[in-house]
Amino acid sequence: MIKLTIFYPNEEGKKFDKDYYINTHMPMSLQLQGDAVKNVQVDFGISGSPGTPPAHIAICHFIYESFQSFEAAFMPHAKTLMNDILNYTDIKSVIQFSEVIINR
Repeated sequence: MIKLTIFYPNEEGKKFDKDYYINTHMPMSLQLQGDAVKNVQVDFGISGSPGTPPAHIAICHFIYESFQSFEAAFMPHAKTLMNDILNYTDIKSVIQFSEVIINR
């Protein structure tokens, strides 16, 4: 299993429209990628260490069977999904692919 994680750093003065992200962008992303997405999670940061702001406004995790299944599902729709980002944020996201070793 492969996990694509998208981090949206908590940067002062930047925007992130949670409503648009949850109700428009994510449903579109899931519809376009279809059954290749085995699981998805979206987290919104509430705090860091006690008394500090969260390091990330949001974190999104997509699970795919393989990197090849990610490419087959995402790449045909990359332009549409990437162009939609400006509708909900001006934050430069950080992308990480990971191999899932333990999944319970």
